[in-house]
Amino acid sequence: MFLDNNLAKKVSVLEVGFGTGLNFLLTADFCTVNKIELNYTGIEAYPLTDELMSSTGYDQYVTTGTRESLIKNYQSALTAPTVLNPYSNLQIAGCELMNFRSEEKFNVIYFDAFAAAHQPEMWNEEAIAHTVSFLKSGGVFVTYAITGNLKRMLKGLGLQIQKIPGAAGKREMLRAVKI
Repeated sequence: MFLDNNLAKKVSVLEVGFGTGLNFLLTADFCTVNKIELNYTGIEAYPLTDELMSSTGYDQYVTTGTRESLIKNYQSALTAPTVLNPYSNLQIAGCELMNFRSEEKFNVIYFDAFAAAHQPEMWNEEAIAHTVSFLKSGGVFVTYAITGNLKRMLKGLGLQIQKIPGAAGKREMLRAVKI
């Protein structure tokens, strides 16, 4: 999970690569327990079927209520902001990254695209700059990818970078703060 306990009582998160929603679920559980209002936007070019969303087996990682709320409201979240519980709001933009638009600036960006070998269009300078443009000043960009090229791009965009210990079996991850 990308978040820690150093948050205010309200946080906005943009996730590039919503996928099966595990990052959202972990974040929503964390925010619910800590009474933090979460406004979460996911970008997913290829939204999943309800059947696939129901078969993830994430009960071992998150509360049943949070998981069931995502499954029940997944289709709604693809069309409009959706309240999942008193602390969690979700919207999923069913589009490719470069077609995503938002007036909102986010506190945190989870960049969870597949590796550059599988999705090179997600890791070029244009895509990274587009993503970072949605980050608030002082906001945090996090990803499990740590390549020299990505670090140089983020530094060139005015972010301060650092390697931090990874989660969920990952050795390390990249954390970049927008100055």
